[in-house]
Amino acid sequence: MCCCRPAFVVLPLTLTGCTGWQSSLDPQGPQADTLATLFWVFTAVLTLVWLLTMAALLLSLRRDRAARAGPLSLEPQAERSMICAVSAATALTTAVVIALTVVSYAAQRALFSSREAPLTLMVKGHQWWWEVTYEDAQPSRRFTTANEIHVPVGQPVLIKLQSSDVIHSFWIPTLAGKMDVIPGRENRLVIEASKDGTFRGQCAEFCGWQHAHMAITVVAHPYGDFQRWRESQIKAAEPPDDPVRKRGMDIFLSRPCVMCHQIRGTAAGSRLHIAAGTLPNSRGNLAAWIVDPQAIKPGAHMPLMKLKAEEIEPLTRYLEGLR
Repeated sequence: MCCCRPAFVVLPLTLTGCTGWQSSLDPQGPQADTLATLFWVFTAVLTLVWLLTMAALLLSLRRDRAARAGPLSLEPQAERSMICAVSAATALTTAVVIALTVVSYAAQRALFSSREAPLTLMVKGHQWWWEVTYEDAQPSRRFTTANEIHVPVGQPVLIKLQSSDVIHSFWIPTLAGKMDVIPGRENRLVIEASKDGTFRGQCAEFCGWQHAHMAITVVAHPYGDFQRWRESQIKAAEPPDDPVRKRGMDIFLSRPCVMCHQIRGTAAGSRLHIAAGTLPNSRGNLAAWIVDPQAIKPGAHMPLMKLKAEEIEPLTRYLEGLR
């Protein structure tokens, strides 16, 4: 009885890996549903094949043990039975392979079927972060964020994938499958969230030193909330209303920050994480990232900023207030 206890402990722990905000076995969208169904079909069929193979192996070993007591040559009837068994197994194997191929092809057609998507994003992979541009027919309504995608619930979203340097791989397990991001080529992927929530993604192709710290977060909103979020991104950020944050804005505008970062809308302070999912977006983490980004994410392209001690607090409060 004691020997069975580890199994009762290990099994629940194993099953917990099938859920969560980054699990392909916890689908939250139609594309992920298709892939999860395909996975379970393959798992069930291959488990059955393994059980039948093991049963045939045990039966053959049992017959072999009985045959060793008699002559080595097979009787004609036994030989015909063996030939029929091998032929049946070959035919069954062929049928299973063809059936799985058909199921896989049907799933692929469902995943890549052309559908009209009301929202189009351009996602560009960099070492080691994601640049996200919300496209619109009106140039004034386009805007760019980083490492976080906001989408409306129940609507397909077309994602155009490009790379600025090396091969990356875009993967939101709970919403869709992987898609490579290749320099000089534009790949396309459609994602759709069935319910509101936060879903984590990851670069799934080794792309350098900080590959493990190249995450992306998808936040799905009800349609009305998404529209309000989008409008807040389009409009300019409101000027600071207190002396400390005003000083922080002056520090931001007078440093090399403006060479890479743009303050527009609310993107800077409203993200859930900083440094492409490396740290939660809190005042302490933001200050540490500004002061020494290389200590947090070695090899990142953000240079070391030489700030005075009294400049850190105003700058952090200014960025934190951009919501």
